[in-house]
Amino acid sequence: MTTTHLRYREVRLPRAAENPLALIVRLVRSGLFDPYVVYERDGAWSLAGGSLASVRLGPGAHDLSEVEQRLATMPVAGWRAYGWAAFELGAALAGADPGPGVGPDLLHLIVPSDEIRMYGEDVLVRCVDPARLDRIVAFIDTPGAAPEPEPSASIDVPLADTGNYRAAVAAALLELNGPGPLEKVILSRRVPVPAPVDLITTYALGRRANTPARSFLLDLGGIRAAGFSPETVVEVTSDGHVRTHPLAGTRARTGSPAEDARLRAELLSDPKEIHEHAVSVRLAVEEMAAVCDDTYVNQYMTVEERGTVQHLASRVTGRLRPGLGPWHAFAALFPAVTATGIPKAPAYPLIRALEGRPRGLYAGSVLTCDASGTLDAALVLRSVYERDGECWLQAGAGVVRQSRPEREHEETCEKLRSVAGHLVRQRP
Repeated sequence: MTTTHLRYREVRLPRAAENPLALIVRLVRSGLFDPYVVYERDGAWSLAGGSLASVRLGPGAHDLSEVEQRLATMPVAGWRAYGWAAFELGAALAGADPGPGVGPDLLHLIVPSDEIRMYGEDVLVRCVDPARLDRIVAFIDTPGAAPEPEPSASIDVPLADTGNYRAAVAAALLELNGPGPLEKVILSRRVPVPAPVDLITTYALGRRANTPARSFLLDLGGIRAAGFSPETVVEVTSDGHVRTHPLAGTRARTGSPAEDARLRAELLSDPKEIHEHAVSVRLAVEEMAAVCDDTYVNQYMTVEERGTVQHLASRVTGRLRPGLGPWHAFAALFPAVTATGIPKAPAYPLIRALEGRPRGLYAGSVLTCDASGTLDAALVLRSVYERDGECWLQAGAGVVRQSRPEREHEETCEKLRSVAGHLVRQRP
């Protein structure tokens, strides 16, 4: 049973002429929030600041029951939690060794002490501390013009294959064409960013140029990241409806309507891309059916535009069985089939062996959940990452038996450009 000792004080105020992205950037730049998570979903923006309570799981985690138990004891009513799950959490939940070098946490959630939500023309400010509430409201009511970043502050990131990515794809093809059960594996590559990045400005510029399903900006648990997620891992409503949104199959977007239409037609008729997508949707249906009734595909193999690429996209829905909650759905579907492999279990060690290091936040999830039972988990792709003094981009491609190493490398470049073209150098 939840024992609440605190409550959020709330103020609702008009947003006036300032658009949500500009207000979010101004709030994050203020330095008022540490740690913080920004999350954008379906036109609604949220900023979580400070940590009233946290839930963290380490590499020894085997299920998510502790998460449910801890969230049930939050010290404030009407809470919403924000945070991230590392890719290696999937291996841990499957009973496998997540491998050496993973961070101290595989999942990190906070229930914030301060929260700002924006949807439509309103801004809702929620704070436990009345003085903090007054300070944040005053800040919002006093807009300041943020200067646009100078073009000269951009960072050039070479996207060439300097880490033997093509060789890794070739090695994966040997495995896929062998006697084992693997039908597909997603291999990624890291690209170092050669200069310090202004993540907040990069997020602002990248969000204007991208068309994400979700976007996020965070500084939490030693990780800083800005991203433009193309798809969700899982969405759960308060009445138990579950959705997942697999994207698999890719072609570039060039800016030329005629060329993009040609590439779209090519994508819809390419046997390799169609096969890759079909087996991904099949597994998503199987995973959802493990925890849901009435599972079905309500949108199949359409094309969605995501920044510098276009993808084959489907949507799978279901309804949670009685007695099951949002974290059962998350455990069933995480990590996303479009960022792991088919089957997932043999894909984990192959990914680790060929990529040579833990993925961490890449191909994991940034997510929110709340006291009403909702959960929304974005797949972490098309992002820039910063940890322990390193900054990098990362992108992958789905490798199936029909894959060619050259094309899979080209696909990673197409995806990397969604972020690489908007990196802004941190000012001294």
